[in-house]
Amino acid sequence: MPSYATPQSAGLDLYAALSEEVVIRSGERCLIRTGVAIELPDGYEAQVRSRSGLAAKAGVIVLNSPGTIDADYRGEIAVILANFGASDYVVKHGDRIAQLVIAPVMRISWEESSNITETQRGAGGFGSTGV
Repeated sequence: MPSYATPQSAGLDLYAALSEEVVIRSGERCLIRTGVAIELPDGYEAQVRSRSGLAAKAGVIVLNSPGTIDADYRGEIAVILANFGASDYVVKHGDRIAQLVIAPVMRISWEESSNITETQRGAGGFGSTGV
């Protein structure tokens, strides 16, 4: 069951639900099951994020972080872990593999327009405000 590590934790820890160990080789990725399905209220999403300690110590991250779980998804949560560390990483049943953050979703209505207001930045993209 996902759980908060401390009373002020923003994310719930997600745990691996495995019948046997999974080895993620250096430079590879793997889909890890959690055994958890959730039902979110309308207007919310769940974001699957990397655990900072796992990333810093082992180089293992959630590949599509944040992974988005929509309020209408009813399947099991699975986590795409990628190993960017120098060594293989072993995932065992019950290991904390990611964190789940619940967040409100803001919906917008689109309007087609032929004019976009000018700004100081303009269309400047990657690195346009400095490196």
